[in-house]
Amino acid sequence: MYGPVLLVIAHGSRDPRHAATVHALVRRVRSLRPGLRVETAFLDFNAPAVPRVLERLAFEGVGEVVALPLLLTRAFHAKADIPAVLAQAPPQLDIRLADVLGPSPLLLSTVERRLQEALYEAGLTPADKRSTGVVLASAGSTDPEAIAVIADVARELRHTGWCAVRPAFASAALPRTEDAVRELRASGVRRVAVAPYVIAPGFLPDRIALGAHDADVLADVLGAAPELARLLLVRYEEASARAAGPAALTA
Repeated sequence: MYGPVLLVIAHGSRDPRHAATVHALVRRVRSLRPGLRVETAFLDFNAPAVPRVLERLAFEGVGEVVALPLLLTRAFHAKADIPAVLAQAPPQLDIRLADVLGPSPLLLSTVERRLQEALYEAGLTPADKRSTGVVLASAGSTDPEAIAVIADVARELRHTGWCAVRPAFASAALPRTEDAVRELRASGVRRVAVAPYVIAPGFLPDRIALGAHDADVLADVLGAAPELARLLLVRYEEASARAAGPAALTA
């Protein structure tokens, strides 16, 4: 073992597919970095909870931890919930808080992977992306910073060759997925694909899927994609390189 322990902090869900996907992603991270100790914890609904994992690590004599939010944007969970729970950690733990995953070219590559897989399953080819509009459908947030990031990601995705890209949200913001699909149809695109910009299945991804009922193609969630696993390690390395201490929890 070498370096700080990587603690991946997921939101959690009553949907068992959520935790299963998180664990699959963490297994992929471990396979990429065999000497790195990687632990998983959840904010809600699933075990183990973040405080229990931190207590266990302290009991085992672990000194350094990189806490990595399994989140795509800096909204309430990243700005408030996770720092609050880490602030209650045993004092002997030296915790560095990593940045959220997005934005990142690796996330964009993951979205592209899922869209290309969905095109293939629909009998289409990569050349068909030039006549396909995409709805980039995220969970949604009331945080303006998070909404702006999703809009930026949609613009970046448009530059990869899709004929049009529209952001959409499953909750807390507009437009909804079904409205963005209708907007693309009205603009005259030949076909519409919906790309869920979410990591794991659950209530809001299911809402995205329902909103995609009039789309031609529905991509899978980001899941345990290799690009996403590499991104976790990038955020881990960035946090490991920062000076530790009390200020680390506000990163």
